[in-house]
Amino acid sequence: MGQPWMLVRAAAILLVTRQTLALSDIFEDGKSDKEILDNLLRATRYDKRLLPPVQETVKVDVSVLLLSLASPDESSLKYEVEFLLQQQWFDPRLKYSNQSRYDFLNAIHHHNDIWLPDTYFIMHGDFKDPLIPMHFSLRIYRNGTVFYSMRRHLILSCQGHLNIFPFDDPECSFSLESISYEMKSIKYVWKNDEDVLKKSSSLATLNAYLIKNQTSECNHKNNWRGNYSCLGVRLIFTRDRAFYFTTVFIPGIILVTSSFITFWLEWNAVPARVMIGVTTMLNFFTTSNGFRSTLPVVSNLTAMNVWDGVCMCFIYASLLEFVCVNYVGRKRPLHNVVYRPGENPVIQRLPAVLSRIGIILASPLGDKKRDSTGVANEIVSCTNCGPNPCTHTANNGCAAEVRKKEPPHPIRVAKTIDVIARITFPTAFAVFLIFFFYHYSSYTHSDSQK
Repeated sequence: MGQPWMLVRAAAILLVTRQTLALSDIFEDGKSDKEILDNLLRATRYDKRLLPPVQETVKVDVSVLLLSLASPDESSLKYEVEFLLQQQWFDPRLKYSNQSRYDFLNAIHHHNDIWLPDTYFIMHGDFKDPLIPMHFSLRIYRNGTVFYSMRRHLILSCQGHLNIFPFDDPECSFSLESISYEMKSIKYVWKNDEDVLKKSSSLATLNAYLIKNQTSECNHKNNWRGNYSCLGVRLIFTRDRAFYFTTVFIPGIILVTSSFITFWLEWNAVPARVMIGVTTMLNFFTTSNGFRSTLPVVSNLTAMNVWDGVCMCFIYASLLEFVCVNYVGRKRPLHNVVYRPGENPVIQRLPAVLSRIGIILASPLGDKKRDSTGVANEIVSCTNCGPNPCTHTANNGCAAEVRKKEPPHPIRVAKTIDVIARITFPTAFAVFLIFFFYHYSSYTHSDSQK
């Protein structure tokens, strides 16, 4: 089956050679490129429905020149890529005399009369705008080499790891292959074995930060038909980290740490502490909701959900800490000494202290007695004394002595809670920041290594 086909192709090549020699005088007369092409593309000698009659598979050299990159916004997974697709192949039917004054023929107006590879884009998304003839360039050189370039503007549907947004690096890919010719007829190859795309010197970008690009032959993931030649392009973008730090993370850190200011205020400064707690929470909700409206909607837990949830917990916990401190500080002390808010506790306890000093001075000893070691004996309650108050010391021979220990005053407890919160809250938040940024930056680093 293969031998007759080879004979037909050999005969076609021989016929083209003879016709080229026979028509050489046409191209030596200084005809225009249009007249030359009209003769080359006559129906009696050229049929665009047939592949170029070459000895082997038609080899199409492909190169891509990036012109512009854009994204609607920072949180989008849609990227617009404008590039120049350049294809080059050899067609012996289009050879013309070396004595012509043209280095190449401009065949843009003969576009519909020349055989072109039916290149098809797969896994790209959509074309942004329809193509018009001015988007093409078609040149034919003396030796029959055809250089065909066309401008393409694709909207790529990219894939990103939204569970680590905005620390993900969206990956966009598209492939090109022949829609009708199998690999035995057409083979696409990257020109000069390029492994990256060329970038225009005036490459323009808008919300699109390209960090890596690769070109290769399609693997089993990109090649949707195994018996067709296919080339793949892989573009890896990144997010603008500075944008998210200035609009999300740094304002969030400022609001959370502002809620910790209440720990340094007086326990009974109710208006100030309530205002700080409520204001920081409302501001955080407003900032978070305003930014979240621009984010892609996903059903799984993302890094932004973790950030918002933990920050809100810290702000709410600082507000609850104030409630606990205020409640504890206003409790009635067990030794029936009532402290009024805003007054000095020492002055309030002064009458009770003076009364106790008067009892001690009225005792037979006149003062606290000291034992043989010189240490003053404390007044204790003794069970042997019955309901009457005892005035003897601890070493006075009382059989059953029970020392009285006053419970800590509620104000002291409230202030102690504030002191503990001053250390635990900032420390816990600092640990969270270190873990959060280290954890998600490690995801980014591991993805970039793939």
